[in-house]
Amino acid sequence: MTTELQNFLDLSYGELEELNLHAKEQRMKRVPIGTIQEERLKYLTDEKRIKAVTLLFSDLEGRLHMLDYDKKWLVKSWDNMTFDGSSIRGFTAQKESDLRLAVDWSAFYWAPSDVLGAGKVMVFGDVIDKNGGPYTADMRAMLKEFAATLHAKQGLTLNAANEIEGFVFKGVDAEKHYVETGKFEYVSTGGYYHSLPNDTLRLFIDKSAEVQRSMGFQNEKDHPEVAPSQFEINYSYAEVVAAADQIQIYKLICRQVATKMGLTASFLPKPVVGVNGSGMHTNVSISKGGKNLFWDPAGQEKMSSYAWKFVDRILSHGNDICVLLNPSVNAFRRLDPHFEAPNQLKASPTDRGSMVRIPIGNEKSARVEVRTVAPDANPYMVMYSIFRTGLEGDIMKIKNLRSAPRYLPDNIYDALDNFRKAEWTTKLLGEDVKGRYADLKQASADRCARLLGTIVKPAEVQFHHEVYNQFLWNQF
Repeated sequence: MTTELQNFLDLSYGELEELNLHAKEQRMKRVPIGTIQEERLKYLTDEKRIKAVTLLFSDLEGRLHMLDYDKKWLVKSWDNMTFDGSSIRGFTAQKESDLRLAVDWSAFYWAPSDVLGAGKVMVFGDVIDKNGGPYTADMRAMLKEFAATLHAKQGLTLNAANEIEGFVFKGVDAEKHYVETGKFEYVSTGGYYHSLPNDTLRLFIDKSAEVQRSMGFQNEKDHPEVAPSQFEINYSYAEVVAAADQIQIYKLICRQVATKMGLTASFLPKPVVGVNGSGMHTNVSISKGGKNLFWDPAGQEKMSSYAWKFVDRILSHGNDICVLLNPSVNAFRRLDPHFEAPNQLKASPTDRGSMVRIPIGNEKSARVEVRTVAPDANPYMVMYSIFRTGLEGDIMKIKNLRSAPRYLPDNIYDALDNFRKAEWTTKLLGEDVKGRYADLKQASADRCARLLGTIVKPAEVQFHHEVYNQFLWNQF
C-alpha cells in the first residue's frame, strides 16, 4: 500500500535523538508536570503530521500493552480515558472492570517511522482506579508513587541501569511455533564479543542500537554475548521510572527490528539448554543532592555503610522476592550453577554466581548490581521490589550474611512457596495483588511439566507470559 499521498511525520534519526534527549533532560531535572503537559499538548496541536498517539501501559506480569488514540481526540479528552480492565490478566474482575489511563506527559517518545510506524508518537500512561488513586496492580504507578514520595520527603533519587540479554532466532514468531518445531535455530554461532561486521546477528544489533540511540537511550556499548545468537545492548542509567520504561522500549525495539528482518528476538531466560541463559542485571544506586550515597572511598569495596545495609536487606529477602525477579518456569533453568548463574545468596565484587555483585566504581558510578533478574520480569516490579526491599526490608541475624552458603530456589514451586509465606511480600504488594500475582504464576507452572529435565518443554514456552496467546489460555 502506497503512503506517498499521506503527510505523516517522518523525522531523521538525528532529529529524533535531539527531541528525545530534550524530553529525557526535562524528566531528569523534574520539570513541573504542568509545564511539560502544556508543552506536549501544544506540540500535538501544532504538528499536523501526527495522526495518532500510542499510549503504553503494562499489566501485572510486565506484558506491554499499546492503545492508539486519534491525536485530535486525545488532545481534547486526555484527562478522561477509560478502558476495560477485565480484559487484562492480573487486573480487575469483570464486575469492576472500568479503569482509567492517566497520561504521563514526561514519558514522551518520538520513534523512527521506518521501525515503529509513521505519523505516531508514544507516551506512557499510569492506570488509575475508580477512586482516582494509583491502581495497585499497575506496578508502574506504584513505583512512580514510591519514588516520588522518597524524593519529596527525603530528597532521594533512585537510579537504575539494566544490562538486558536476549537471543535472536531464525524465523518470525519462533516462540509461538516452538510447539511444532521443538527447537530454536541460531542465526549466528560466533563467540563472546565476536561476529563478522555484516553477519545477521551483527546487523540486528547495529540496527537495534541505532533505533535506541535515536530514542535518547544514550548508548554505551553493544556486543554478541557468550551463547550463540545472544546479544546485549547497553545504555546509560536513568531515574528509576524512566529506566523501567526504557526496558519496555528496548524489548519492543528489538522485537520489531527482528521481525522486520524475518527473525525473532526472544527474552526467554533460558530458551536453549546447554548454553548460557539471558539475564537482566539491574544496577542501582541512590543519590541525594547530586551525591551518590553508595560511595565511600574508605568503605569496604569503596561502598558506604548505607549501601551495605541496602545489600544486606536484599540478601535477607532474596528468597522472598525471587519469583518477582524470576517470574517464569523457564527462568529457573537459568539459575544453573554451571553457566555463571547468580543463584547464591551472597554479595561479592568478583564471584558472578552471587545474587549481588559490587562492581568497581567511583564517586559517580558506585552501585549495586542485582544479578538474579530474568529478562522476562516486570521491570516496574523489579525496580519497586529491589529498592523498597533495600530501603525498608529486614536484616537477618546471620553470621557472615554476605558470604553465607545459601541458595535461591531451583524451581518456581519452591519460589512461589517462599513468596506466599513471606510477611515481607504482603507488605510490599498488599494481600490482594500478592494473591493475584501468585495465582498467575501458579497457573503458568501447572500447565508445564513439574520437573525441568534437560530439554525446554513446549508448554513452558507456549504458556510463557511474553509469548502470550489468549486463544491457548482460553482452552483451560
